[in-house]
Amino acid sequence: MCGIIGIIGKNDVSPLLVEGLRRLEYRGYDSAGLATLVNGRIERRRAEGKLDRLVARLQAAPLGGTIGIGHTRWATHGAPNETNAHPIATDRVAVVHNGIIENFQELKDELIAWGHRFETQTDTEVVAALVTRHLVEGMTPVEAAGKAFRRLDGAFALAILFAGQPDLLICARRGSPLAIGFGDGEMYLGSDSLALAPLTRRILYLNEGDWAVVTPDGASVFDAEHRKVERPIKETALSGALIGKGNHRHFMEKEIFEQPAVIGDTLHAHFNPTTRSVHLASLPFALGDIDKVTIIACGTSFHAGLVAKYWLERIARIPVETDIASEFRYRAPAMPKGGLALFISQSGETLDTLEAMRYARKQGQKVVALVNQPESTMAREADAVLSTLAGPEIGVASTKAFTTQLAVLACFTLAIARARGAIDAAQEARLSIALTEVPARANDVLMHAERIAEIAASIAEARDVLYLGRGTAYPLALEGALKLKEVSYIHAEGYAAGEMKHGPIALIDDRVPVIVLAPRDDLFEKTASNIQEVMARGGKVVMISDRDGLARLGGRLSHGIEVPSCDPFVAPLLYAIPVQLLAYHVAVAKGTDVDQPRNLAKSVTVE
Repeated sequence: MCGIIGIIGKNDVSPLLVEGLRRLEYRGYDSAGLATLVNGRIERRRAEGKLDRLVARLQAAPLGGTIGIGHTRWATHGAPNETNAHPIATDRVAVVHNGIIENFQELKDELIAWGHRFETQTDTEVVAALVTRHLVEGMTPVEAAGKAFRRLDGAFALAILFAGQPDLLICARRGSPLAIGFGDGEMYLGSDSLALAPLTRRILYLNEGDWAVVTPDGASVFDAEHRKVERPIKETALSGALIGKGNHRHFMEKEIFEQPAVIGDTLHAHFNPTTRSVHLASLPFALGDIDKVTIIACGTSFHAGLVAKYWLERIARIPVETDIASEFRYRAPAMPKGGLALFISQSGETLDTLEAMRYARKQGQKVVALVNQPESTMAREADAVLSTLAGPEIGVASTKAFTTQLAVLACFTLAIARARGAIDAAQEARLSIALTEVPARANDVLMHAERIAEIAASIAEARDVLYLGRGTAYPLALEGALKLKEVSYIHAEGYAAGEMKHGPIALIDDRVPVIVLAPRDDLFEKTASNIQEVMARGGKVVMISDRDGLARLGGRLSHGIEVPSCDPFVAPLLYAIPVQLLAYHVAVAKGTDVDQPRNLAKSVTVE
């Protein structure tokens, strides 16, 4: 997760900007930079690597100015070098950006025709160029930014600095968090309000789609329809634990809502939207030579691996075995030499998974670790690492780590399918485009959070809950049941919908809610038939599907949760979110300790 900081101050802001970036280091980054106004001109200092290199650059060439923006960047769209480091600037504006601009190529082609010469590999440059174009056309900074925001598709947070405007910052959020801090004649911006903690206790959280004009006197906020609106300014305690939750009640809720941003960051790291192709980190072996994949993990990570099994077998046409790490090693399975063993772990320290990795290495496997902690033991011991960019996950029940794992596994699937000749360039482009749309569609799912909270109130009274799904929705049914058990302590089980008649149907009555995940894929009609069987026995069905899918069952459902229409390939990333929200709101309704459920730990480092 990239980090944004912005300050309109009374004295030189560079030291404060650097301090703010220090507080954002936990999010992960591989370059950093600042931009300020010096005598009305935009001046920048940027450096590849850690903040100490930027500090050294500033010591050698100090940067004055009482207004400025700063950024820590994970290399996503474009290599991790100084050229691509933020802030990205023209002679008129400087921009820092978290997230993904889905339609950047369309905008880039338009801006090239207008005469802009692109200097970076980033999608961010289209924002700087577009705002500059509008300024050249005679618009004011506010008009230029507002018009540019209307053109952008995707999930993002932006902060813009304007040449000749020492009292003005403009910012926007769509699917990626952004907070505004209020001082005494000074103003602050932060992608994480933790960055603002030592500067102010008065925080305004922008709502989805909001953008704001910030001056030393305050902030004018506009909604997605560009209507001026009022947002509450909250007085926060100077506590990282409290401020770190932003305006969310629990870390779990905050992390669910971070998913559009972190999925975008993760996709950016593994996918080149210009070529519409995946570019995984350098692997010390050829994917085309792999004959079998073995996926090993625990808990939620295992469910991500099950989704990948469906993807890899169906799209890449390669045999896949999935197993629970705690069972795998003790089965002592034979593993033909030359196979690829993929180990998934949020922490990279899960002991069962780590020991299974060591077993696989002794069996002559090529070992890949998919982790959220690039310095973890698993990452160090693997032949290659595939990183998720979820940032720290404080809530014990995994949410954003799961969907970012799915994002990487989707990219891995396309890479190995291409290497094996299982898909052509047109197929890869179609599936890749579907992936780039996920952050924005994930944000659409979150707009139904209040409706899901209402549904959760009725489920909170249940003693038992069933989850059903087919295809890639089956692992999501397992994950949904796990989430509900973890945080609400309600007994729940996930089943393949076609297996219902082989036993679980005996449990169905009007006191057992049945949650059915039913994406509109080639298995939808079979899932719809299973729903009819449940309702015929008095079952109370909560169906998760798109608008057409929900309409198929008419008014016979107890409740429906709408997910945007999407390519079936990316459905698991979107359908995971309502499942998480449902578990979260049931737990809140029951009053359990959501972030630290009883008996559970974030990282399991014992057997």
